[in-house]
Amino acid sequence: MDMILSNEQIKKIYFGAYSFTEEDGYIRAYQYTKAQMDYFKEASDDFWYPRSMASTAKTLEFTTDADKVSFAYRIIWKGSEDSFEIMVDSVISQIVYVKDIPEEGTLSFDLPAGRKQVVIYLPADATVLIKDVDIDGAYEPAVKKEKVLWLGDSITQGFGPLRSAQTYVSVANRLLGYDIINQGIGGYVYDKKSLMPMEGYKPDKIIVALGTNQYGDKTMDAVEEYYIRLMEIYGDTPVLCISPLWRGDNLEGVPTLMKYCENIKKIAGKYKNVKIVDGMKLVPHLGEYYLDMLHPNCLGCEVYGRNLVEEIRRLGF
Repeated sequence: MDMILSNEQIKKIYFGAYSFTEEDGYIRAYQYTKAQMDYFKEASDDFWYPRSMASTAKTLEFTTDADKVSFAYRIIWKGSEDSFEIMVDSVISQIVYVKDIPEEGTLSFDLPAGRKQVVIYLPADATVLIKDVDIDGAYEPAVKKEKVLWLGDSITQGFGPLRSAQTYVSVANRLLGYDIINQGIGGYVYDKKSLMPMEGYKPDKIIVALGTNQYGDKTMDAVEEYYIRLMEIYGDTPVLCISPLWRGDNLEGVPTLMKYCENIKKIAGKYKNVKIVDGMKLVPHLGEYYLDMLHPNCLGCEVYGRNLVEEIRRLGF
């Protein structure tokens, strides 16, 4: 029984979006408010702004007895050419790299017999519109746990593994089952101006993973102001602060980075609703775990995501 979903039906299985618009019949999903995107456009029209609209951490998730699923897509922006991926019952079964397909077309995935859980990962570092999702069987939208707002830089957005299902956020969330909005954005920093109320959205938890792009700052004012603003907007919502990871692209700067990390932990630790994770302990300090000695690769993200989950469980976050 083929079932081509309407856009309203697609939205029910589409996770990771704050809002949607429609363009030529396609669904376009956003993780930021319009006011936030306007700020990024003014602040960095050629870098932050396009990345603020990428398909970061967005997924289609459902349980089904179908034998096939397909959808039409349109790619309107590419940062790096990562992938579309499908996961069936927690195992990745097919990867389609953006570099190997046209900017507009249809993707079709065969599914094994029987009832199964399906997750389709959209590219993390590209902007993709979709329509005409066709599921040839009965389906039910996935059931998620807590609403979690994830704030970060390019590592959180998903650059490094060049695989949408292998970002550290994807790895961690396979185990955590959060209903996430990922506001990771390439090149980002502790910037209080990007923190704005999101009408109609109240997260149960917030994860902050920032700092690696500004550890050379002479003061910690930006971090102090960021947390003040975060608390003004979200009150006593539980927050997890992940201090920056090790980076080997500038070994002479490691002592400065380490001091900066300690200062972040001191600032965030002043708030009773904030728990701290030491990022230096999450990924081995070896080049084999990094794409470029800065962004964790597939192996590094697998280790990062799993170690983060262990820390979240240990802390009771």
